[in-house]
Amino acid sequence: MDQIILRHRHELKFRELTVSEVTSLTPHMIRIELTGEDLSDFSSLSPDDHIKLFIDDAGAEAPVTRDYTPRAFDCAARRLTVDFAVHEAGPATAWALQAKPGDHLRIGGPRGSAVVAPVFDWYLLIGDETALPAIARRVEELPEDVEVLTLVAVPGPEDQQSVETAARHRDFWVHRPVSQAADPAPLLEGLDQIDWPAGKGFVWIAAEAAVARALRNRVTGHHGHPLHHLKAAGYWTIGKADGSDKALD
Repeated sequence: MDQIILRHRHELKFRELTVSEVTSLTPHMIRIELTGEDLSDFSSLSPDDHIKLFIDDAGAEAPVTRDYTPRAFDCAARRLTVDFAVHEAGPATAWALQAKPGDHLRIGGPRGSAVVAPVFDWYLLIGDETALPAIARRVEELPEDVEVLTLVAVPGPEDQQSVETAARHRDFWVHRPVSQAADPAPLLEGLDQIDWPAGKGFVWIAAEAAVARALRNRVTGHHGHPLHHLKAAGYWTIGKADGSDKALD
């Protein structure tokens, strides 16, 4: 079997950064630009890499940690972009809502990158608000000779985002309230309405853990897609703080 996902390890480094800009992208997404000399050797080889944010919490003895996607980075400019999905405010969301230029943030990682080998004719990327930064980055980075389909669940049309890419991109959106983000039905229904391209494809899924698991089972079962041409992760778990399940164990 071909090696589809190539894993790279990075030296674990911690970086002290400063907020340079805060932008409200949509009603449920905040973009924060971080700068600092510590970014001179920052590396992120895959769009679904994760950095760890260390958030000071007045009620805790130690900083709270949360995983986030490096949405974009520029080592020469010493700049890192992180997008925050706005929902029921945990410590990271609360920090993002109050962040302003001049604030400081400590980050760590990424520890490693899981790079999908460039051997596919098309990609299908499925997720919710929390996965949108990784999905958008992957779409942006794909070359012009591939087709990419995205299926993303957001609260409403005002939360949709446009992405510039050289690839042939078809985007599909599902609208449902944040309170229903742990219900797999809207994304499953949207998935079953998509006409899949011909050729060799890779499917990437990230959402609430039970939703991601249901989507994975539908993709491999009903749609017959090979499991080794798929990557699925639970970016969060309802009712559990910091409850990611990257392997869906």
